[in-house]
Amino acid sequence: MMNVIERAQAPTPKFFKLLRSVGIIVAAIGGAILTAPIALPATLISVGGYLTVVGGVISAISQITVDDQKVDKGIEEINNE
Repeated sequence: MMNVIERAQAPTPKFFKLLRSVGIIVAAIGGAILTAPIALPATLISVGGYLTVVGGVISAISQITVDDQKVDKGIEEINNE
C-alpha cells in the first residue's frame, strides 16, 4: 500500500495530468477574482472563492491518482535486478 508521498511521486495517467492542469487554471482564475484591485459584487467574490477551492481539490486529487500499470512495471523491473 502506498502512502500519500509515494502516490504524489508515482506516474499519473494522461487524463489526470490534463485534469490537474485544468484545476490549476480554475484555481488561478478564482484567485485572480479574489485579489482583483477593484471592488467587485459579493456574488462574484463568492464565485471566486468557490473556483479557488474547486480548482485546488481537482488538482490535488488528480495529482495523487496513480497509473497502476506503470507502477507495477517499475516494481517488476526492480525485482528482476
